[in-house]
Amino acid sequence: MAETIYTKNAPDAIGPYSQAKVVGGLVFTSGQIAINPASGAVEADTIEGQTEQVCTNLKNLLEAAGTSLEKAVKTVCFLKDMGDFAAFNEVYGKYFTSKPARSCVAVKTLPKDVLVEVEVIAEV
Repeated sequence: MAETIYTKNAPDAIGPYSQAKVVGGLVFTSGQIAINPASGAVEADTIEGQTEQVCTNLKNLLEAAGTSLEKAVKTVCFLKDMGDFAAFNEVYGKYFTSKPARSCVAVKTLPKDVLVEVEVIAEV
């Protein structure tokens, strides 16, 4: 049976979904965007600032699930503009040092008109 994960150190879901679920020894996070959980607002307007917030949210969410970024096995990354790919990678690489498998795609729009969204699958 799946366990629902919730932490105040990551943004509340903005729709009918959970922050994360643990099942079969893996944690599956919902896509995290650059919302600061303390303020509930998107506070950064650059790809670097938003990626920092997204990675911090994911770190906090994985810790609430009893794991860490180092145990990530797969990420899926959504960028509003593929022109931000290099700047995104610069910040992402500081957090995902274990180099999990990854997909990265450009999308037309993201919730709250953010620049980046990332979801993670990690071992517990």
